Amino acid sequence: MTESALFFALAVPAVILLGLAKGGFAGMGALSLPMMALAISPVRAAAILLPILIVQDVVGVWAFRKNWDGYVLGWTLPGAAIGIALGYVFAARVSADAVLGLVGAISLVFGAYRLWRERGHQLAAAANSPGWVGTVCGVASGFTSQIAHAGQPPFQVWVLPRRLSRDVLVGTTAIFFAIVNWAKVPAYWALGQFSHDNLVTAGLLMPVAILSTLGGVWVVRRIAPERFYTAIYVLMMLVGVKLIWDAVA
Repeated sequence: MTESALFFALAVPAVILLGLAKGGFAGMGALSLPMMALAISPVRAAAILLPILIVQDVVGVWAFRKNWDGYVLGWTLPGAAIGIALGYVFAARVSADAVLGLVGAISLVFGAYRLWRERGHQLAAAANSPGWVGTVCGVASGFTSQIAHAGQPPFQVWVLPRRLSRDVLVGTTAIFFAIVNWAKVPAYWALGQFSHDNLVTAGLLMPVAILSTLGGVWVVRRIAPERFYTAIYVLMMLVGVKLIWDAVA
């Protein structure tokens, strides 16, 4: 079982960020896997985080189970399935260093994109873009989710311009990623990542994830999340650069 002090020094704050993201600090969770990848392989880190994500999804899906858009899910989910399959093939056939470098690149791009958005910019498809554009975005979302649990930006590019109501947007997003996370289970199983050690490690981190999710709900109602975003996204970019450097070196 993973027991190194470095791993838990990175894993605990990573899972706290994941819980805060589920509790309302959207986007912060994308730093979780890159942080853990500083100590262990990114594929193993993703496998440890996946059961935690699935448990956390239950809350969001239950809370918004009556608020979702079938048109959005109908077009994006088939693409996500293709993206997950492509992500599995990539992880299965290339070296660990290549996966590490890709996780670093995704982290760097994600952090830069979120900082760009924080300054009022927006990358988005047209509000009336056809469904096949949603499928393409679904492919990108499924791939980045499979590799780095960072599938939100491609999904949002197509969905946000459609201007769904708040509850429908939150519910549709929750259901989409809940299905995506379950769809990733066979891929990680095939990669041999649901080992006893990984599942035990996920179980040890689960209470931290649950408590931080509840804490995120409490904190988000009292503190403006924007105060934390810039620091988180800059850190994400720095971690991305470090992972890319490690992969190349």
